[in-house]
Amino acid sequence: MRVRIETHKADRANDGWTTHEEPLDLAGALKALDQPGRVILVDCLTLWVTNLMMEEGRAVDADGAALAASLGELQATVIFVSNEVGLGIVPENKMARAFRDHAGRLHQAIAAEAAVVYFVAAGLPLKMKG
Repeated sequence: MRVRIETHKADRANDGWTTHEEPLDLAGALKALDQPGRVILVDCLTLWVTNLMMEEGRAVDADGAALAASLGELQATVIFVSNEVGLGIVPENKMARAFRDHAGRLHQAIAAEAAVVYFVAAGLPLKMKG
C-alpha cells in the first residue's frame, strides 16, 4: 500500500499538485490551506470516514457535520472525491453498516453545502446539483 501511495503522490507531483496528508482533522487542514484562488482536492471522504471510525472515541457524525459547516467559511475551491457505498444491499456486518451510514450522512451534509455535485459512474459524470 505504501508503494501505491508513493506512486500516486509522484504522479500528481508531476502535474503540479502538492500532497498533504491529514487522517483526522480535515476541517483544520482545509482551514490551514485556505486562500483565495486556491483549489484543494480532497481524496477521499470515505477513507476519512474509515480513519475516524478507527480512532477510539471519535464522534464520526459530529466530525462530518463540523466539516460540512466549515465549508462556507473557506475562500478556496474545494473538490471532494468519495465512494458511493449505499447503492447495494445493506451489509450484514455491524461495522460495515455503520460505515455505510456514516458515509451516507457525510455525503448528504457535504452535498447540502456544495454549489455543484456530480455522481460519476463508469467514467460518465451525472450533474446532480448546480
